[in-house]
Amino acid sequence: MADQLDIPADIKPRDGRFGCGPSKVRPEQLKALTTTAAPLFGTSHRQAPVKDLVGRVRSGVTELFSVPDGYEVILGNGGATAFWDAAAFGLIDKRSLHLSFGEFSAKFASSVAKNPFVGDPIVIKSDPGTAPEPQSDPAVDAIAWAHNETSTGVAVPIRRPAGSDDALVLIDATSGAGGLPVDITQADAYYFSPQKNFASDGGLWLAVMSPAALARVEAIASSGRWVPDFLSLPIAVENSLKNQTYNTPAIGTLALMAEQLDWMLGNGGLDWAVKRTADSSQRLYSWAEERPYTTPFVADPALRSQVVGTIDFVDEVDAAVVAKTLRANGIVDTEPYRKLGRNQLRVAMFPAVDPDDISALTQCVDWVVERL
Repeated sequence: MADQLDIPADIKPRDGRFGCGPSKVRPEQLKALTTTAAPLFGTSHRQAPVKDLVGRVRSGVTELFSVPDGYEVILGNGGATAFWDAAAFGLIDKRSLHLSFGEFSAKFASSVAKNPFVGDPIVIKSDPGTAPEPQSDPAVDAIAWAHNETSTGVAVPIRRPAGSDDALVLIDATSGAGGLPVDITQADAYYFSPQKNFASDGGLWLAVMSPAALARVEAIASSGRWVPDFLSLPIAVENSLKNQTYNTPAIGTLALMAEQLDWMLGNGGLDWAVKRTADSSQRLYSWAEERPYTTPFVADPALRSQVVGTIDFVDEVDAAVVAKTLRANGIVDTEPYRKLGRNQLRVAMFPAVDPDDISALTQCVDWVVERL
């Protein structure tokens, strides 16, 4: 049986975690939970020690993305999925435009379509593995797309579309933030969860919000639009500026993220992280292009993600069997996105993943395929 193949230990990655979220957490981060962060567990999130931890995260994000004056790092519980609804309630005035090129970019558009207080969104679609060009429309006051589509491995640069004028640019950076280059001034809400590039747990959203976005939050609030308190951006802003969340946060999530931010900043910040993911992705894609049984799923090299790699296999090689064999050998979470339905592997190349482990992974795949 293929899953009984024993991959030689000397070619295995040092760490076999390649999941696209939850993603690899470095041992040094975990150690902090039982040392420096340990006294915070079981204490009030309204008191200085926990508020200082929230402040440490907000300051780290500010430094990492070179956030300009007037922008604010806002956070709340619930993850990016909750932020979609919060944005539908609190950042879209009348109507929005969405680029839909995968599972997650489509979900925000779907959330907006269900919201009774805003108009039906304009949705510009393209096939999985491709992406529409960012664009505007005079009928909209918000434009949304994903920096990195986690389901397909497509990355779209962040630039304000021509003619966007006063429309807010809302960027889902859940799997892009911290691993892809960005000029934060090109977005009004650059939002993400910490379980990807920041190697933390889920259940939290963070958004770098521009002065225009903050003004939109205030304007919609003053209009009297009903919003559930849990999804209220005015409440999130008010609490974030006090270095706290509206309801109790997970201390472990904040502590893991704070440690990862310190590690990234200590190594050179976003420039260093982007170079590291570029190194990993070059190793993965060049390998896939050289082998007769693999091809990068994203045909356009300009759209290939540095942080999520999707690799198609020829019909004669069952990628599911390859993934199963890898998993049996402690190399885990290389399966493709479940709804994409392709014969492929999906590989996370977040900053916590050592580029040498990407090379080792490709060597293990070669070893397995030769024995199928």
